[in-house]
Amino acid sequence: MNLPLNRLAELGNGSSHPSDSPHRFPDGGAWRIEIPSVEGPQALAAVLEEAARLEVPIHRISQGSGVMMLRDEEIAEILDLARSANVEVCLFLGPRGTWDIGAGVNSPFGGGGPRARGLEQVQYSVRDAQRAASLDVRNVLVADEGVLWTLHLMRNAGELPADMRIKLSVQIGPANPISFQVLAALGADSLNIQGDLTTDQIAQLRAVSSAAIDLYVEAPDDLGGFVRLYECNELIRVAAPLYLKFGLRNAPGQYPSGAHLQELAKSTGIERVRRARLALDILDREGGPCLPMSPVGDPRLPVPPRFSEPSA
Repeated sequence: MNLPLNRLAELGNGSSHPSDSPHRFPDGGAWRIEIPSVEGPQALAAVLEEAARLEVPIHRISQGSGVMMLRDEEIAEILDLARSANVEVCLFLGPRGTWDIGAGVNSPFGGGGPRARGLEQVQYSVRDAQRAASLDVRNVLVADEGVLWTLHLMRNAGELPADMRIKLSVQIGPANPISFQVLAALGADSLNIQGDLTTDQIAQLRAVSSAAIDLYVEAPDDLGGFVRLYECNELIRVAAPLYLKFGLRNAPGQYPSGAHLQELAKSTGIERVRRARLALDILDREGGPCLPMSPVGDPRLPVPPRFSEPSA
């Protein structure tokens, strides 16, 4: 795959009315809903109950504490609950630099942030992916380019399921079109982009790849705490295929989660569903979404061009 550097001039410096996205999910839909930070089976049960009560369709839930923080029985319970509602489950992989012994992440610069420190953490992430796959998880969340490429090569080699989907964390999310295309080419199937980009800038990302975009329309405080509910229609128009993600401002952190934070995980999950309902109500008052939502139950994603595998 060659990067279209000659297209940089075509992307321009933005416009007052960015183009409609020509891309869609394989099911024909333009957008989906994701509830992030659903930490464990009890939180998921609460989220699904509230979604049924408020009539909020949920396509995907994601978890941030990681595969390593869940027992096999808990993962099985999460998957059973999700299947009952036709919801896809995405679990984070492995330890990250922010959980390691290095002091760099505590510096003003932030060091390497969430990236895998050393080959050991790459190997731990691979183990998590293999374990998740053996338990029938088919969507994993990564925050390191090396882990991303490794999992993609393993998927191509049949060492991970061919239908394993790899989601890129917002903690290393791209903020320009070349970075977006590079990360998609490394194996990412859906990419959390930086959520404070303008619609013009998001349209620039969409112009170079069909890969699904994940976007916080409400961000937790550690990601900026912004609320973009009124922009949903415009975001759908320019960024499809798009996951609208509902984080939660003014909420305590909970990674890694556990029994000591179970009530917090449940209450914040319920409120994230309510935030999604608020966005749907705004869309309804605007005459409905500008493009159709995907039906729940089909997790397939567009497959963007990838880099060639290195020769032996």
